[in-house]
Amino acid sequence: MDPVLVVLLLALAIPLLLIVGMPASPIKWMGQAFMKIAIAVILLFFINLFGSEFGLHIPINGFTTIASAVLGIPGVLSLVAIHIWVL
Repeated sequence: MDPVLVVLLLALAIPLLLIVGMPASPIKWMGQAFMKIAIAVILLFFINLFGSEFGLHIPINGFTTIASAVLGIPGVLSLVAIHIWVL
């Protein structure tokens, strides 16, 4: 699909959804979920960046990202603990 067409469809869909009155709660919920996922990926990246000196590497994949996003910093620390003690 042509990128110009995709941008045009999105540019027309957003005002239409605002006029129709789409509830803001699903959009707010999705925005918060994407923000948590982005923060989780950034935390995992920095753990890998600074942990490489100690032989610590946590792969950034779907499972580790979702676990970190849902559980937050305790989730990241639990992944580090699993890596140290189990692996």
